[in-house]
Amino acid sequence: MSAYLKQDEPVEDNRLDDMKQGILGAPESRIEGVLKVTGTAPYSAEYQIENCLEGVIVTATISKGEVTRIDESSVLSMPGVVAVIDNSSLTARPAQGTAGEAPAQPARSVGYFGQPVAVVVAETFEQARDAAKHLAITYRADDDAAFDPEAVDAEPQDGATSQGDLAHAMKEAPVSVDVTYRTEGHSSAAMEPHAAIAQWDGEMLTVHASLQMLNYNISELADSLGLEEDKVRLISRYVGGGFGSKLGVSEETVAASVAAMKLGRPVRVVMSRQQVLQCIMRRSETRQRFRLAAGEDGKLTGFGHEALVSNLPGETFAEPVLQSSEFLYAGENRELSLEVARIHRMTAGSVRAPGEAVGMPALECAMDMLAEKAGVDPVEMRLRNIPDKHPAKGTPFSSHKLAECLKQGAEAFGWDSGPRSSRHTREGEWWVGTGMASAARVHNIAEAKARVTLKADGTALVETDMTDIGTGTYTILAQTVGEMLGLPIDKVLVELGDTRHPRGPGSGGSWGASSVCSAAYVACLALRETLAKRAGVAEDALALKDGAVVGGASLVDLLDGGDLVEEGHYEPGDISDDFTASGFGAFFARVRVNRFTGETRVEHMLGAFGFGRVLNTKTARSQCLGGMTWSIGAALTEAMLFDPVDGHLANCDLAEYHVPVNRDVPDLDVVFVEERDGAASPIQAKGIGELGMCGGAAAIANAIYNACGARVFEFPMTPDRVLAAMPD
Repeated sequence: MSAYLKQDEPVEDNRLDDMKQGILGAPESRIEGVLKVTGTAPYSAEYQIENCLEGVIVTATISKGEVTRIDESSVLSMPGVVAVIDNSSLTARPAQGTAGEAPAQPARSVGYFGQPVAVVVAETFEQARDAAKHLAITYRADDDAAFDPEAVDAEPQDGATSQGDLAHAMKEAPVSVDVTYRTEGHSSAAMEPHAAIAQWDGEMLTVHASLQMLNYNISELADSLGLEEDKVRLISRYVGGGFGSKLGVSEETVAASVAAMKLGRPVRVVMSRQQVLQCIMRRSETRQRFRLAAGEDGKLTGFGHEALVSNLPGETFAEPVLQSSEFLYAGENRELSLEVARIHRMTAGSVRAPGEAVGMPALECAMDMLAEKAGVDPVEMRLRNIPDKHPAKGTPFSSHKLAECLKQGAEAFGWDSGPRSSRHTREGEWWVGTGMASAARVHNIAEAKARVTLKADGTALVETDMTDIGTGTYTILAQTVGEMLGLPIDKVLVELGDTRHPRGPGSGGSWGASSVCSAAYVACLALRETLAKRAGVAEDALALKDGAVVGGASLVDLLDGGDLVEEGHYEPGDISDDFTASGFGAFFARVRVNRFTGETRVEHMLGAFGFGRVLNTKTARSQCLGGMTWSIGAALTEAMLFDPVDGHLANCDLAEYHVPVNRDVPDLDVVFVEERDGAASPIQAKGIGELGMCGGAAAIANAIYNACGARVFEFPMTPDRVLAAMPD
């Protein structure tokens, strides 16, 4: 049976709060955790497939042009080599998230250095890797490739905001800031590299791949290969991190599939770490100009945010750095605009909170400068400028917890709201200071389906093609279903990551939990209706706990030897347009800055977050900790560095692309600001996966200024940049 809910109105009944099992929101450990830590959870490259060949991708050594010849004979005589795959179906770049169609083809048209152009297949990985190094390729290189986003004419993007007269507001304001920040590009840097194993039996293509959004990926792969979707099965039960890099189907999945279909044997293709960094989605570098005007009371009268980002020619994605600037702060005179520079670096796409992850740090540094000029405490400055509705659209907020996050975070951190000045504390060769920043991440939700089977033995089975990318999806689905049906978590089996299951939304944009759990919730409501009839009570009076009606029959008795099955189908309706929905938060940081070297050490960091119902306090806290760790990386270490001559990525491994390590990460504290957002989803929850890094880098940057007086206008704030900005 099927149950459908299209949400056009807020949900205010708090049904989940009335359930009796008491596991939803509890700090339950991940139900698949033991499998992962014991190494028995199979990731995409680890399936034991008989007679499996190994493929290694060969990448371009020019930045723009064309492959004119691939000399297969140069490697076919090498030991173990089976084939060189040079096929028009091979893809030149990954698909963007939710594309649902093939990415750019064919691979012979080169758009960036490191682009996949062929795949060498051999009996062993070592043989394939060796042959790939020796494959002779001839190119026709174009000499007009642009690599510098500031050296080309940029393309204005739709959706610009122009409201009032910002220039006049800036001229008349007693307090104003006109400042430009730059951020370097970022890599997703997921632990598991991109990998796929493809099998073709002449009729059906089965692919184990590391992917985030199977609902879209199956369409992308089928389109790339010219197959009908019913001839493709994707399996992605465990994903070792994605962070946006695995939203769309990418080159290794297509390459493995093409090779398997041509050779009639299974083929495994795993990208090296260098290849992942060279040809999978990057976050665009940015240039952002802020014009902020305020009265003597610190209240904004003008708000301007102009941004430049980059991407390859033909790509529609543009890093949405204005996303939260549109609604975070008031100011009746507003100008917001975004431009894209077309350059020949690898594809820019969604990476770890696209938009806010780099837009918010720049904005919050500018706000800190404005607060200093106005002589207003930074926390108070934010509190004074919280709008009561969307400043441009006029839509109400579904909920708004920024003020509570600022206040509770400041109290928990021990924020000193008195006068602030730089270089107020020195301990030996270290300056010590504090900083803060607001956080916001737009709430996204998507159509989702999930099938829930209440089995005759009193256990439940949940099935959806939704993925778990390390965020805890297995567990929160078990908690949601267990809460609704009165079952302990160990009585709920969750099966994910298989396109044979009902279509979920996939993991991305912090929409997975609220979307797929809403679908499971809808299915469970229908199951409860049936159970209530059998128990002789109204559904809203049905109390279930530990596999039985409270004070009544067991589920096993009510089921009477048969299973009950419902497929829940959730779809957001008019509510998506009627409200502005976002998670909110506040970051606080204390840092030490070495007065001689410019080295920065984060000593303490705290985040306070409001994001609707907390589905699991342990996994939600882990998501926040991960986001705050990425904030440290964005603030201090992470940067993709490109050669200005040929555009190749110069730091294409984790030895040179510096993500935060143990020594960089102090004790981190998380405060949850309790709320229920009935306009966000039927389960009153919003996403948390990305909120934890939206603005955190600014708290560190503002703390650096408070510590040593260095106002740095480029992220990351490396020691050389900090030292150069220190006052004499």
